Amino acid sequence: MRLAPNGLRPASRPRLRPVQAVVLSFLVAIATGTALLMLPVSWTDRAPTLTEAAFTATSATTVTGLGVVDTPVFWTGFGQVVILVLIKVGGLGVMTFTSLLGLLVMRRLGLARRLDAAASSRTQGIGDLPRLLLTLISVSAAVESTVAVLLTLRFWLGHGLPLPQAIWHGVFHAVSAFNNAGFALYSRSLMDFVADPFICLPIAAAIITGGLGLPVYAALRRHRLDVRRWNLTVRVVVLGTALLLAAGTVMYLALEWTNPATLGALAPHERVLAAFFQSVTTRTAGFNSLDYGQMHPVTLLATEVLMFVGAGPAGTAGGVKLTTAVVLLAIVVTELRGDTAVNLLGRRLSRSTHREAITVIMLSATLILVAAGLLMGLTGFTTDQVLFECVSAFGTVGLSTGITGSLPAAAQWVLMALMFCGRIGPATVAGALALQPRTRHYELPKERPLIG
Repeated sequence: MRLAPNGLRPASRPRLRPVQAVVLSFLVAIATGTALLMLPVSWTDRAPTLTEAAFTATSATTVTGLGVVDTPVFWTGFGQVVILVLIKVGGLGVMTFTSLLGLLVMRRLGLARRLDAAASSRTQGIGDLPRLLLTLISVSAAVESTVAVLLTLRFWLGHGLPLPQAIWHGVFHAVSAFNNAGFALYSRSLMDFVADPFICLPIAAAIITGGLGLPVYAALRRHRLDVRRWNLTVRVVVLGTALLLAAGTVMYLALEWTNPATLGALAPHERVLAAFFQSVTTRTAGFNSLDYGQMHPVTLLATEVLMFVGAGPAGTAGGVKLTTAVVLLAIVVTELRGDTAVNLLGRRLSRSTHREAITVIMLSATLILVAAGLLMGLTGFTTDQVLFECVSAFGTVGLSTGITGSLPAAAQWVLMALMFCGRIGPATVAGALALQPRTRHYELPKERPLIG
């Protein structure tokens, strides 16, 4: 090692902790995207304000889909490509994306890069990480290419788009769907295709696949359909996804069946398709084939619950994640039954898992309530509109009752902060802000306060 002139070893530069590197990488990606969207080649009629460019870049990088400008009208082809690249980078996780590039080029990953990639993709362990990352990129490429081909054929043969435009629309919506982004090249999102199963079903399949997450891909690669060998995370995600998709479909059918502004104007089989598609996209994808501004307040409330839960961990979806919600439910059931241990699907949950689930739920709910309070003070919109917007932003869903573009700049920055925290995870953001982890070498006396 080379010594300094004074004969001492030079001080090594402090390295960012993995969670700090993840947060910083997303900030850098958002800043880069903002700068690119500000370029004259990115917009059509007028230059975007800093807030408009930053909001779009944040929404794309956090794979949310909320917009303050009309994507197909305001942005040029170059601007749309920038948005698509941000979606892809943000969907995989910035550190995961750069690690994949390094793995493909260098054929190996160093320890520091493995730690960063594991934190970005929220995987456990780093030993098999290169193989898991290659599995992720393989699944992503296979799903996106298949869905892109199906959509291209439908846009071209079924809706009369010129072939080059059909290809671009197919690729854009396939990537946006798999990464649960919700950006569309139509001003009304997918409302013009509400009764078209050849558009809605491929997009729904891409959304579901992207929302399952890396643990499910790894389990299917290793154990195929041998459910007995799946770990607890995979079982919860697969079972929970099926149940919530069915419950969401029934909910939309029951509450909106006679609403002439939503399902009521469709044929019965078209209502089922629209309800299923909304149940899928509510799980953080953000496409909408129905007008949420015309839905019943009870429907909006139920939708907020689905958006808050989200989909599987270590995937492209947002929300607090299925596993977190299921663990919290298991804790409640255990307390009500008077059991001493929290059991779930034949496994006992560790106490650290209890604390993590409660922490994520409480931090998430607090962020949403604080943001909703700020928006209510900054705007004149109703409570249900504001709350829906905040839950959608935090869950990186992208659904809206139509008020996003009408919000003042200060309120839009609040939503940007929510989207960022929702994509990274509130606990990750809090951990990145902590100066240094503390280790306590003693325990305080135990005492039990009265609860309830």
